[in-house]
This record gives sequence, structure tokens and C-alpha cells, in this order.
Amino acid sequence: MTTWPILSVTTFLPLVGALIVYLSRGDDEAAKGNARWIALWTTLITFAVSLLLVWRFDPSVADFQFVERTNWLAAGIAYHMGVDGISLPFVILTTALMPFCIIASWKSVQQRVREYMMAFLILETLMVGTFAALDLVLFYLFFEGGLIPMFLIIGVWGGPRRVYASFKFFLYTLLGSVLMLLAIMALYWNGGTTDIPTLMHTAVPRSLQTWAWLAFLASFAVKMPMWPVHTWLPDAHVEAPTAGSVILAAILLKMGGYGFLRFSLPMFPLASHDFAPLIFTLSTIAIIYTSLVALMQEDMKKLIAYSSVAHMGFVTMGIFAGTMQGVAGGVFQMISHGIVSGALFLCVGIVYDRMHTREIAAYGGLVNRMPLYALVFMVFTMANVGLPGTSGFIGEFMTLLGTFKVSIPTAFFATTGVILSAAYALWLYRKIVFGALVKPSLMSIKDLTFRESLTLFPLVALTILFGVYPKPVLDMSAASVQQLVNNYNTAVTAVKAAALLQ
Repeated sequence: MTTWPILSVTTFLPLVGALIVYLSRGDDEAAKGNARWIALWTTLITFAVSLLLVWRFDPSVADFQFVERTNWLAAGIAYHMGVDGISLPFVILTTALMPFCIIASWKSVQQRVREYMMAFLILETLMVGTFAALDLVLFYLFFEGGLIPMFLIIGVWGGPRRVYASFKFFLYTLLGSVLMLLAIMALYWNGGTTDIPTLMHTAVPRSLQTWAWLAFLASFAVKMPMWPVHTWLPDAHVEAPTAGSVILAAILLKMGGYGFLRFSLPMFPLASHDFAPLIFTLSTIAIIYTSLVALMQEDMKKLIAYSSVAHMGFVTMGIFAGTMQGVAGGVFQMISHGIVSGALFLCVGIVYDRMHTREIAAYGGLVNRMPLYALVFMVFTMANVGLPGTSGFIGEFMTLLGTFKVSIPTAFFATTGVILSAAYALWLYRKIVFGALVKPSLMSIKDLTFRESLTLFPLVALTILFGVYPKPVLDMSAASVQQLVNNYNTAVTAVKAAALLQ
């Protein structure tokens, strides 16, 4: 226990920053500059405070830490916050990436700068709150609240078809979440509380488990997104501004995987075990089908968006394998994908700012004019492929290892996705970076600026560091993952034993 509410400070500090940005009125360039600097300093201070969580966190303890609890609404519904080894890495990923998003938007966003910065700061509060909430109602409010700023970011600052993309994103995600709200109500009636740690140890009837699991799946599958409810993602990515794409790929997609880890597996272990073959099937289709679709793309952002769906297939496959390696690999893969996919979208944003097109055919031979950019882009491309020595390899290998113990055919078919990912990623890299520099529009293109280097080099360092030394992330989550897997296996084994006795 800490003497001050460090988790609430980390969660709501960006909201304070958004309020300060709002109060810094004016339409001149000075006001725009003030909004940018306030947003940047707010995100940096929030990240610094969140590092205190890591410093004080005890990785040997599986239970929730930094717990804050205050009576809030009706009986059994409280303001309850806390993190464990599964949620803390996502909190840090969120706070770490936000300053990069602000820096990436420094020059590219010139209209309604104050409102743009406010939307990002409010979104940060809602994302951190989602990972830290220990009450179902509180979780739902944070989880759904994140839709609103993202809807505005795509709809106001997006591309030509931004209104279509933002409405598609909003309606898809909201539809699934309505079913989740019904499941939350059912769990409240069953257990008399919406407290997540209490519900984890509350027996849920077999029939309710099935329906509640499906209701939560409806919400989390759209959020991840899983095949076949993934079609909103490429549209949202293509139309979103660069920083919006980074947050969408790096953080918002992870909320679905986090939901499976926090609710589906611990609260509905029997249903999770029964539906594991369904998840394996959907994950395998996602890995193979979306990789093939990615091969056919002409837009850089769309290609990376489809690759995200394929990579999330590895995550769902690993989580529902219910093995130590599978679940730990799923957590690591989400953190790694957050860094790598976010960086890839930043790379696309850099050339888009210069050329104002994302068409792959418009580029070629960039290595001749942008050698530093080519080097950085290569590191993230290799990590996206899952090359050993990069963070992308660790997560994919662990999820495949964990799944192999449970279902050899699933692991076999999923492995073909590794080959396909190499095909589309290397094809994209060759088209953009190599070849002769013949297009006149590319003759005067400039290499990375200091500001762009500032956003990319730390991510390069993390990608290689976690590829060579994944211990910090794996150790942080190890105790919580072990407890989750043990509880899941105990529940499943008990039911199998009871069936044999009958």
C-alpha cells in the first residue's frame, strides 16, 4: 500500500492537462504552441509518475497492488483501482507512447490544435483507467469512454472518408459492448457485486458462464479485432491521423486481449475451455486470411492494419491455449506489437508528411535519399516479421509453443502466418526502400529530422532490447500469469474429474 493514490494520479493527470489546454484560449500561433507544449509536458510527467509504479511494484506477488477503494454508486459498486503483473505493462505502454504521439503531431496537425491535444489527453486517462479498473462498472465506463475521443480524432482530423470510418468504428465497437453490459448486469445479480477480484473467486453457474463468455467475446473480439469482425480496422487506420493510428494499433487493440485475460479466462474458465476450439479456428483464419489480404494492398497503412489483425490472432490463440507459455507469450506479444506497430505507423506518417500519399506505387529507392529512415524502417519491418533478436520473435514463439502443447494442428497452421508475414512485410520494404530512384517527386525528399528521430530511436532501442532481453516484461507478469493459469487449470480439471465420477 502507498501513502498517496499513485494510480489515480497516473490515471487523471492527463485530464488535468486537458483542462489546462482548454483554459489556454486564443487562436493565434502562440496558443497552438502552448497547447502542444502543455500536452507534451503532461504526457511526460504522467509517464514519469507511472515509472514509480514499476519501481514500487513487487513482481513476486500475484495479487493486485496500489489498490485504492472508495464507495461510489450502489451497494457493491465502488471506485476500485489496482494493477497486477498483467495490467501494469499495458499502463506503462500507454503512458510511454503518448509523448511520441504528441511529438509526431507537432507539425502535421495545424487545425484545431487545442481540441486535438485535449482529445489525446482525455483518451490517455480513459485508456489507463481501463487497465487499472477493478470494478466492472468502472471498467465499462473507461472502456466505452475511450470510443468518444477516438471517434472525434478520426472524424475531425482524419482523411477524406473520415466520417464513414469514424462511424463504422463507433458502431462496430458499441454494438459488441451492449452485450457486455448485459453480461455485467447478470454477473451483478449472480454475485451481488461488480468487484472484479471478488467475482474472480465467485462461482458462476455453467449456463451463465456460456452466455456471459459469448457476451464478453462480442465486445472484445470487435476491439482486438478478431476475424470476421475486423473490417472496421483498415478503414479507421487509413483515415486516422498518424498519432491516431499509433494509439489505435498500440493501445486500443490491446483492450480486447486484456479483457480476455481479466474476465474470460478467470471468471468463465469452463466456457473458455469449451470455446477454445472456436477461438483457435478464428485465430488461425485471422492469421492466414488477413496475411493474404495484406499481400494485395496498395496502401501502406492498410497493409500494416491487416498485419495487426494477423498478429492479434497469435495473441488470442496463445491466451486460450491456457498454458503458461501461451498466456505469457500473449501478454508479451501485445506489448511488443504495441511498440512495433506504433513505430510502423510513425514511419508511414513521416513519408506521408513529405509526399502526401500512402500509395506504395508512389515510392521507390528511398534508401538513396533517406538512408537513416531506411535503417529504422528495416528494424521495425524485421520485428513485424518476427525475426530472432527483435521483440516480435519472442511473443510469436511463446504463443506457438504454448498452443503446440494443446493443439498441434492450430500451431502448425498458425506457423504459416510467420512465412506470410515475411512475404508481405519484405515486399512492402523492397517496394518503398529499394530499387532505382526514378520518380522526380522523390529526388528532393529529406531524411529524418531531429524531431522524427526523437520519436523513432527510443522505439528502435526497445524493439531490440526486448528481443535480446525480454526478462523485464516476462518477470513483471510471471506471478500473475502463473496464478491465472493455475486457477484456470484447477477449475477445468475439477469438472473433468466430476464427469468421470458420474
